[in-house]
Amino acid sequence: MITISEEAQAHFAKLLEKQESGTNIRVFVVNPGTSSAECGVSYCPPDAVEEGDIKLEFKGFDAVVDQESAPYLEEAEIDFVTDQMGSQLTLKAPNAKARKVSDDAPLVERINYMIESEINPQLASHGGQVMLVEVTEEGFAVLQFGGGCNGCSMVDVTLKDGIEKQMLEEFAGELKGVRDATEHQAGEHSYY
Repeated sequence: MITISEEAQAHFAKLLEKQESGTNIRVFVVNPGTSSAECGVSYCPPDAVEEGDIKLEFKGFDAVVDQESAPYLEEAEIDFVTDQMGSQLTLKAPNAKARKVSDDAPLVERINYMIESEINPQLASHGGQVMLVEVTEEGFAVLQFGGGCNGCSMVDVTLKDGIEKQMLEEFAGELKGVRDATEHQAGEHSYY
C-alpha cells in the first residue's frame, strides 16, 4: 500500500527514538476522494492505535493507517530527500483525490479517475479544473472547464494538445476524442 524509502525509514526511526516507547507513525488523508484532499504523517502513540487501523511493518517502527484513508493511500510513496536546499520528507499519494478504480471499471469511472488524479492537479496550478459531462455514443468525452480555465485563451490548446492527447493514449480504442462542453451544445449560440 505505502512504500517508504530506506532514507525515510531511517529518518522516522531517528525521530521515533525521542518519543514514548512503542510510538509509530500514522499516515492519513484529510478529505479523501475530494479535490481538497491533503495527506499527512504524524506520531501515533501506542494508545492512539484504533481497532480497525491497518499496521504496516517497517524497519524499527510500524506505519498505521485508518480504514477510511487506506484506499486513497494505494501506491503512496514517502521519501526523505536531501538537496542543496536541505532535507525534507516527501509524500506522494496519487490516489488521495480519487479512489483508484480497477482496469475493468466502466469507462466513465476510469475517465473521472484520470481527471481527478492526473489532469486536475496539472490545471490547479492555474486555478482551473475540468469535469466530465458525458461520454457520447460516438465515443467523445465532453468536458466542462471551470475556475481559472473559464475565459482563458489557452483552453483549446489545453484541450487538444494536453488533455485529449493524454486521454487518447490512456483510453486507446475506447475514446475517439475530447470536446469542450460549450463546443458540443447545439443551437444558434454554439461554436460547433
